[in-house]
Amino acid sequence: MGLFGTSGIRRQADRTLVEIALKTGLALGLSRREVVIATDTRTSSPAMKHALIAGLLAAGAHPHDAGIVPTPTLALAARRFAAGVMITASHNPPEYNGIKVFNPDGSSYDEEQQADLEGRMQSVPAAKWADMAMTVSPCPNAVAEHIEHIVARVKPAGRVRVVLDCAGGAACVISPGLLRRLGADVVELNCQPTGLFPHPVEPVEANLGDLIKAARELGAIGIAHDGDADRMMAVDERGGVLSGDKMLVLLARHLRAKSVVTTVDASMVIEEMGFGVTRTSVGDSYVSAQLRRGGDFGGEPSGSWVFPQSTLCPDGVLAAAYLVEIASRSRLTELADGIPDYPIRRGSLVSDGATMARLREPLLAMRPFAVSEMDGLKLSFADGWLLVRPSGTEPRVRVTAEAKTGPRADELYDQAVDIIRGLIEKR
Repeated sequence: MGLFGTSGIRRQADRTLVEIALKTGLALGLSRREVVIATDTRTSSPAMKHALIAGLLAAGAHPHDAGIVPTPTLALAARRFAAGVMITASHNPPEYNGIKVFNPDGSSYDEEQQADLEGRMQSVPAAKWADMAMTVSPCPNAVAEHIEHIVARVKPAGRVRVVLDCAGGAACVISPGLLRRLGADVVELNCQPTGLFPHPVEPVEANLGDLIKAARELGAIGIAHDGDADRMMAVDERGGVLSGDKMLVLLARHLRAKSVVTTVDASMVIEEMGFGVTRTSVGDSYVSAQLRRGGDFGGEPSGSWVFPQSTLCPDGVLAAAYLVEIASRSRLTELADGIPDYPIRRGSLVSDGATMARLREPLLAMRPFAVSEMDGLKLSFADGWLLVRPSGTEPRVRVTAEAKTGPRADELYDQAVDIIRGLIEKR
């Protein structure tokens, strides 16, 4: 079936996706009797949730409905259940939706678990009529429990002014109140839930114009979430967007982490900062899986930050709280300026697996001194690196290049793009 990608099941919301939700509930309910479910704010989420609940009930399982909450809130609540299911498409546009399944430790279902669940979804018997469950229980305290969990860990040294952009997503129900509870002076942007989203929901610089302007004008820090708040990105007091690589260093330093897990597309500056670094394939599920085996902190440049002492789910809400704690002690601008950065270019092209399979030979002709095939092809050069990999969520090939100088980063990136376009045109 090929339903699962690196972030669960994700596709445009339609009748087929609702049917997939029903089958997911049936298949999951056969082996997980107590399951907590939550959604983000998308207009299709209620239909998806009720289809999944119907499947769980038909399998004889007992669903618990947490309502609209962030993904990390759902993952934390899953500690008390056999599994957690989040209805969300994360940072994808509002016409998308999806399904993420979590273990009680907050980790996403791994590839083996996903394959097992997907196999059972192909032929799923319902329970006999007398064994079908009748009750859906509320799980009303998930947000309050997440807030208390964070307040016990984060202690800001003083008041901080924060401009908060929840993008109309699930963070609306927790981040404003949490940050005020921590003593922050919060200016809200897009903190009313809306399934249509007031701007593209991925927290990248191109989508954060209002946040950047407000942070600059107020001399405040800016915090941005995606649709389900498993991501968090930041803006400094000058209105500069902190790169994901600098965020990784800032959080790791604040937590006094010695061992850091990150992805193959993160900057080479991470190693230069003196951390013990383990690299994984791109995707927070791979970071979480590695952290289960060891590590103090993990994350990826897209804004997913994993705190294994809390949960193995990326937690943009906890990351926001830690950022407030950091900013209460030092200006973000000064901290960010103290972290080296190298020019890095990221982009993608519409393509398919057939193109990716033909890329190896022309890319190796670029004469790298080392090659990694952990996730696509990563070519290492004396002055930088190039990564070409298939997207785990879309029919695209993603290209990342970093080098000691801007012209060299552009050269590596442009060479890869020219190779990919040439192969696409030859098809």
